[in-house]
Amino acid sequence: MRDVLGEIVECWRDGGQVGLATLVSTWRSAPRQPGASMLVDPEGRAAGSVSGGCGEGAVYELAQEVMTDGRPVLTRYGVSDGDALEVGLTCGGTLELFVQRVSPQSFPELGEVAEDISAGRPVAIATVVEHPDEGMVGRRLVVRPDDEATDAPFPGGDRGRHAVADDARGLLAQGTPELLTYGPEGERRGEGMRVFVEVFAPRPRLIVFGAIDFASAMAQQGRLLGYHVTVCDARPTFATPARLPGADEVVVRWPHAYLREEAEAGRIDERTVLTVLTHDPKFDIPLLEVALRLDRVGYIGAMGSRRTHDQRLEQLRDIGLTEEELARLSSPIGLDLGARTPEETAVSIAAEVIALRWGGGGARLSDRDGPIHRPHP
Repeated sequence: MRDVLGEIVECWRDGGQVGLATLVSTWRSAPRQPGASMLVDPEGRAAGSVSGGCGEGAVYELAQEVMTDGRPVLTRYGVSDGDALEVGLTCGGTLELFVQRVSPQSFPELGEVAEDISAGRPVAIATVVEHPDEGMVGRRLVVRPDDEATDAPFPGGDRGRHAVADDARGLLAQGTPELLTYGPEGERRGEGMRVFVEVFAPRPRLIVFGAIDFASAMAQQGRLLGYHVTVCDARPTFATPARLPGADEVVVRWPHAYLREEAEAGRIDERTVLTVLTHDPKFDIPLLEVALRLDRVGYIGAMGSRRTHDQRLEQLRDIGLTEEELARLSSPIGLDLGARTPEETAVSIAAEVIALRWGGGGARLSDRDGPIHRPHP
């Protein structure tokens, strides 16, 4: 919903309604990930996408119907369905979509949810998309990290609310959406009720250490991928917003001190990407000592030649880092793309981050067999 939130809220605040289709599950080579949304407003205007363009016509018509009659629908399009070619899923993927009407009456909490998302406060929306009792389909919980489960009507009463709220908080911590299965009354080991939990966590962080020309390209690449980008360097001459227009913030601090403070403040997590681009021992060694000993971090990469890498490892061993800790370091940084320029190097680093996140091997797809997309780890 994030990609069409502005359009939804604008209509909602005017007292209007939209038909909202949300991708809740995929199979094989479906082109978009769960959480992708498409809306249709009362004037017939569409925004967003759930299928990368190949199935939007059928989804558009269904969203219009749901907006009119208010009855939510869970539907599937894929190669096993007779209408697969009608929606254009010739790529072989399967999409499962939940289509609902969103209005001030059906979703009174939307204003507060939008404020949370705008302010970067984590919030999740858990929506019942399938249930034996059709009257329960479309029921939702708004879940925040430290809130108790609300007393909103929900399948299974307190048991159902608390089970779903607990699971939604876990997904908030991971920053990933998921389609969950329960019994009709919220039984954790049962079947019959499915709940899609859409999470709105703050943007993951990319921290670039070293305000060199490669940092500017890396900042722009990180922003393109949806990261909140910080560039940190101890040298005020180089660490300026004018030299780093792609960064969300530029920090003039000794890198190791800044990283330690951010970690102690709880602002480093499993989604955080750390790229060390200075290849200067007086900065790199203290910084990597802190980084490689963090309990929670998504990726640590350091730029430098193989000779620099070997020297760096020896220095880190000398100050007491273990082989297990050193194994967390990606160096030389990036995938082997033959990159030369700062921009190409930024792409190679981003490619390594993506490959490690999703389990990719970095090989050419034309040289591989089997599905293009891997399941979420």
